[in-house]
Formats: sequence, C-alpha cells, structure tokens
Amino acid sequence: MSTLNEIADLVGGKVVGDGGVSIIGIQSLGEASQGDISFFSDRRYREDLEKTKASALLVSTVIDSFNGSQIVVSNPALAYARVAGLFAPSPPGFSGVSEHAVVQKSSKIGRSASIHPMVYVGEEAVIGDDATLYPGVFVGDRVRIGCKTVIYPNVSIMCDCVVGDEVIIHAGTVVGSDGFGYARDGVKSVKIPQIGYVQIDDQVEIGANNTIDRAALGKTWIKRGVKTDNLVHIAHNVVIGEDTIILALAGISGSADIGREVIIAGQAGVIDHAKIGDRAMIGAKSGVIKPISSGEVVSGFPTMPHPLWLRTRKLLSRLPELNERIRELEKKLELLEKHHEKP
Repeated sequence: MSTLNEIADLVGGKVVGDGGVSIIGIQSLGEASQGDISFFSDRRYREDLEKTKASALLVSTVIDSFNGSQIVVSNPALAYARVAGLFAPSPPGFSGVSEHAVVQKSSKIGRSASIHPMVYVGEEAVIGDDATLYPGVFVGDRVRIGCKTVIYPNVSIMCDCVVGDEVIIHAGTVVGSDGFGYARDGVKSVKIPQIGYVQIDDQVEIGANNTIDRAALGKTWIKRGVKTDNLVHIAHNVVIGEDTIILALAGISGSADIGREVIIAGQAGVIDHAKIGDRAMIGAKSGVIKPISSGEVVSGFPTMPHPLWLRTRKLLSRLPELNERIRELEKKLELLEKHHEKP
C-alpha cells in the first residue's frame, strides 16, 4: 500500500486532488475498483475512462470529467510501468540450494542464491549473489551468471556462456546452442565446429523460447539493456547494441551488426553480415538485405523507406484497376496508330 503522494514522488508527477489517498493496486480503467490506480493515455479508451471506478489516475493533463485524484506526468505509460513495479508480486523463491538440484562441487554459488529443485549446474560454473534458477534450468560447464539474475523454468545455458547482472531469461530459451555453420563437400554438408560463446550483458531481458546461438569463433554479444520478445532467433556472431528492442518472431542471421536503440518489429528478418545503424526502426515482416543507416525507418521486402512502402502498399489494391486502364489505353493507342498509318 502507498499513498498517492508517495507514488507521485516515485514518478516525478504532480498530485491534483487528495494526495493522502491510499492505493492498494493498479489496474486497467475497465478493471479498476476502489483503492486502485489506473492510467489514461489513449483516447480510444475514453469510454472506459467515463465508467472507471479507480480511485486515482496517471494522466498527462487533468481530466475534468474524472472525480478522483490524479497524478499529472509527462508520460503516463512510463509512469504506469514504474508504479506497476510497486504492486507486482515477487517471483517465488527457494531458500538456498535444493537437495533435489544437481550442483557440481567445482561450481560456486553466491550468497542468497535460489537454486530450485531439478536444476543442473555444471563444472566450474559461477552463480552470482541473489540469482534465482527455477526448476529445469540447465547451466553448462564454466557458465557465469551474474547477481540478481532470474532464469525461469527449462532454460538451457550451454557451456562457457556469460550472463550479466539483473538479467531476466524467460522459460524455454536456449542460450549457446550451436550456430548454423556448414561447409559443402560436394552434395554433403560438413559441420563447422562452433567454438565461441554467448555474452549477455547487464539488465537484458530475453523472452520465452528464444534461441541465441554461440559464435563460430569469438562471441555472440547481447549488450546492456536489450529486450527481446518471445520466439526470437539470434544467430552466431551477431552483435546487438545497447537498449535495442526485438519483437516476436524476428530472426537475425549470422554476423549481423545491430546498433544501439534499434527497434526491430515482429516477423522481420535480417540477412547475414547486415549492418543496422543506431536508432533505426524496421517495420513488421520486413526483410533487411542491405545496410540500414542510423535513424532510418524502413519497411517491406526488400526494405525501403517507410513512407515509400506505405505508398506502394496503397497502390497494390488498385493494381487490377490500373491494369485494366492500361489495357484500354493500349487498345486506343493501337487504333490511333492504325488510323495514322492510313494514306
């Protein structure tokens, strides 16, 4: 429970109304009840705003039609994210190392680490202070996992990989699987041993069922603050810059170099060795087959500037009509030419 004044201090907002109101939870406008705080930042939810039972709102400007207290902030969605952290339940922990976990004697387990039943920790692995490993987690030999990192069930972190502090890896993800590397010998494929590793820096969050391949040589590198959605594939030797966001079902091919603060939308694909500049944005279902400059916004396959892609998409629905008009014009032109040819 927090007062509205305390929440305003947390988000750097200004209270309009009673700052002493007690807040016990956070909910959407439609689901909120007495004691809850909600937020309003999208006019599409104005009908929910009129009916909400929330005790308080996070808003960008004062809503005269709302009778409760309000916290005015510049970015209600960001304020919501911070307030939600106050009320989010802590993940269930396991005190110490379960007797049903398999932990090799040569490994090192940090203070207050939580190792659940059915976890495997390999030889010479290092688990940081306050880290949490849920049931079914596999930690290979010589893996290093940082402090306050949370590894959810059935994650596999293969040998020699490095995971930083305050990282979250969601269920089913595989870190350090072999990269897809083969040399052709006639009709046969000869495997290229993948002897590198994966490095995941601090404060990264990896979604469920991601696959992040180890490097053929050197490292696949996920830098600080990167966030990936579910079902993302990152191939061998890829480098992803700080604070980049990658949405569901995107695939990044080997040795691609992704800059910082890039946004890659769902189902986009990036060709091997592609270079994407800082703060670029790649639209959903796009196919990147050439370099993308810093700050560029692209869509389509192959990618093109987003405004051009919008114009071409608009034309697609008119292609049958335009085709008919061209055929008619061709017939008229043919008649004119025949008429012109007559003596």
